[in-house]
This record gives sequence, C-alpha cells and structure tokens, in this order.
Amino acid sequence: MNDTSTDDNDLIELTRDEWLDMLRVTGDKQGHFKTLGRAHSAILSNEGTSLLVSFENADTILEKSEDGMPMGMSLAESHGWSQLTLLSHDRSWFRDQAVYDYFDRLVDDGFFDDYDEVVFFGAGSCGYAAAAFSVTAPGASVLALSPQATLAPEHASWDPRFIAQRRQDFSSRYGYAPDMCDAAKEVFLIYDPLVEQDAMHAALFSGANVTRLHACHLGANPEFALENLGILDNLIEALMEGQLTQPLFSRLFRARHQNRDWLLQFLKHLQRQKQPYRIARLCQHVLSTRNWPQFRRALAAASQSLEKHGIASPAPKQTSTDTDAAAS
Repeated sequence: MNDTSTDDNDLIELTRDEWLDMLRVTGDKQGHFKTLGRAHSAILSNEGTSLLVSFENADTILEKSEDGMPMGMSLAESHGWSQLTLLSHDRSWFRDQAVYDYFDRLVDDGFFDDYDEVVFFGAGSCGYAAAAFSVTAPGASVLALSPQATLAPEHASWDPRFIAQRRQDFSSRYGYAPDMCDAAKEVFLIYDPLVEQDAMHAALFSGANVTRLHACHLGANPEFALENLGILDNLIEALMEGQLTQPLFSRLFRARHQNRDWLLQFLKHLQRQKQPYRIARLCQHVLSTRNWPQFRRALAAASQSLEKHGIASPAPKQTSTDTDAAAS
C-alpha cells in the first residue's frame, strides 16, 4: 500500500521476513494481519462494499511482481475495494487446518455478509484455493487461472507435475475444488487448452455456473502473463461489476496480437511443431508493424525451409487477423 514509508524498489530488495513484517504493519493499520500457522498469512483491508479475496504465493510475488506487493492489495486499493489476501509461504495449495479455521471464523462472524459483491481470485495452486474456499461465501464470483481441481491421486493421478504435493490431504474439508464452488454465482476459468493437464483439470469443473475461457500460449505464469497483456485488472473489475463474459474476454485477449512476450511464446510453439508456413504468416504479421529481429530471423529460416520443399511462402498481409489465422 502507498501509505507505508517503503518505496517499490525497497520492497523488492527485502528478505521474505522483512517483507512480511512490512505487510504486517500495513495490515494492522487498515484491518488486520493474521499469521495462520507456519505457512500462511491473511491481510485484510476494509475500504468499501466490494471485496476482493485473492490467494497468492509469497515467493512468486517477490520474484515476479514489479512493485513487490500482493496483486490483490494493489488492485483493491486502486478501485476503493476491500480486500482479503491469503498468502502461502510455500507450495501448500492452502491445505492447512489453520487456514480452514480462519475461514470458519469468518463464516461464523458473518464476515462476507457485509459486502455487496465478493470476488475470489487466484492462479494455479492459488486458483485451486480461490475455487475451494469460495464455498464460504455463497453467491460470490470466482476467477481462477489455470487452477488444479485437486491433487488427490484418485482424481488426478494423470498429473505428474506435483507428485510431492500429493501427500497433502485433499480429501477433507475444502478439498475438491469443483464441488466447493457449486454455490458460487459464477465461476470463470482461464487456462491454456494446449497444456493438457490444465485442460483436464478445467474439465473437472462441470457445474452450470462454470465458464471456461481458452487462452492459448498463456505460459507457466498466467497471472503475470495477463498482467503483461494489461488485461488482468479489466477482467477482475468486469467480474466485480457482473459484466465478465466470453465475448468480453475474447475482445480483451486480442491485446496478445501486439504483445511481444505472447508472440514469442507463440513463435516458439510453432517452431517446436515444425510448421514453417504458419511461422512465416505469424512473422509477416509481426514485421508489418514491428522490426523485431527474432521474427525477422524466424521468417528467413521458415522461408528457406519452405523453398527447400518447393513450397511458396505465403503472401504478406497486414491484417489484424493474421495471428488468429496462424493459430488455427
């Protein structure tokens, strides 16, 4: 928050313990900061009648965030919302009795009843938690980026990415995320359908209140990829206002056509697939408005490959739909 004496550059240089101490001071000033066992913290700021509940990982914030602050805190402050940020200090999936007890107390106190709108947000393991704990606020909305449904072997033995974390208990309270979000007003899942495991987890969310939003080439850090596109704030704001839809997401996601990081991710995908014709179309689209060396080199290599096989390179075009065409 901006009312601390620590600027953004200083935040990034803090150790994790120093950073948590700073958040503790901020939380105590504006609401509360609660230590939840050894591996979690909760930071509450009461500012308005809309509440953003975000689940975030401390190490990810310190490694990826530009300002060193939890995204939920910064976004809520800029919109005049109240916010509740749940921090995990390791890869816990928030499977901790201390976290359960904290949400139990909130429910017993009627905490969520004080807000007109409540949005639960998270990405990856934090997206799992956003869906799972949304059960504590029936009628809330959920935005989960590439969430896992569970890591319980009986439900997700096909996902080899988190074998060590399977030892955690996903069968007790708040365990199976798709069931826990049944009482939500609406649940939006944003994920890369080309990541097989993410698509399989998304398929387990089968409720009538679930909308799946495909975001090809989103990468391993969907939260920061959407921030880099400049649309994550818009998505959460639209959800808070009850206006998030598939067409709105599709319109916002067009920002990828001019985003260097996303375009490079797409280019690498096409190179792995050894598809020189589509590479040439993509590079021509990019080079029609940008002089980016990676794409010029990729176009030359693709054209050489096509020529070697007696295939003419595609004619240059300058339309905004070239990227979509290359992706099809």
